[in-house]
Amino acid sequence: MKKADVKVGAIVGAKSEEELKKPFQGKVEKIYENSALLAITSYDPVDATSVSDLNNKIVVNFKNLKVARTVKNSKTASTNEVKVEKIAKKDDKKSSKDKKSSKDKK
Repeated sequence: MKKADVKVGAIVGAKSEEELKKPFQGKVEKIYENSALLAITSYDPVDATSVSDLNNKIVVNFKNLKVARTVKNSKTASTNEVKVEKIAKKDDKKSSKDKKSSKDKK
């Protein structure tokens, strides 16, 4: 792929000769002189550890980029794995116990 064909925000197919064993897809975040910074969006499960180690980002030479196609048996990179839970305050627990005990005294 040529530099002129690569646009920021585009989803492209890519391969890495050193880091990842299988082809993957990524979203172009930044364009350099001979390469592009990709946020890895879809990859083979074999490369899960490597993708994690790379923080879902990789710089790839333009010659290793292609127009995006679906990768077979690919795993989609999660952008947010944060779980939110509501935690009861200690004061709330105490106050509800205090209310019960004050009702019992009456």
